[in-house]
Amino acid sequence: MTTTPAGSAFDSLRSDAVSDQEALRRAYALPSDAALRKQMTELTDQARRLIACSSLVLISSVDAGGNCDVSPRGGPAGFVSVLDSRTVAIPDATGNKRLDTLQNVIATGRAGLLFLVPGRTTTLRVNGRACVSTRPELLSQLTAVGKPPVSALVVGIDEVYPHCPKSLMRAGAWKPEQWLPADAQPTSAEVTLAQLRMPHLTIADIERNEAESLKYRYE
Repeated sequence: MTTTPAGSAFDSLRSDAVSDQEALRRAYALPSDAALRKQMTELTDQARRLIACSSLVLISSVDAGGNCDVSPRGGPAGFVSVLDSRTVAIPDATGNKRLDTLQNVIATGRAGLLFLVPGRTTTLRVNGRACVSTRPELLSQLTAVGKPPVSALVVGIDEVYPHCPKSLMRAGAWKPEQWLPADAQPTSAEVTLAQLRMPHLTIADIERNEAESLKYRYE
């Protein structure tokens, strides 16, 4: 006699999940006037200054099938260039070469950005149209890591607004005294080894590969 494998927790919770926007809105109070008014379609001088201070941006994208992805990009403060009040360009530093974000953008022409400034709780959300550019005259301007990138993610701004700082404050993101000790979590190599499921590899192999990757991180 065969048995049907039990479904995941998601499968169980989806059965009575909120199914329409009206029901969702009834569960919450209405947003304040300020929360709505702060959304704009172009960068203010203050937003430009924040982007110039940001050394980390999270990029959200989706492919043609609706599969979502969020990927970090980092560099020296100001590595993201403001081309004009409605356009920003992010150089694509060499990573794992999966190209998930860039392929998604080519498929759908959309992206969302969340700019972070280490040590500060001020963040900026940018959503809009997006494309991948290899135009030489653009890439020659994007040399934050010492040389032009292979490509750049260009975002045409449809929405821009500062994000509430509460999540970073609740997380104690920039408060070392609230961070877990290093040995409380698995190392990057341990996580990678478990994901690869390749019995012939060892932790030492993964650590050596990671060290080499970081050594040549801008190539």
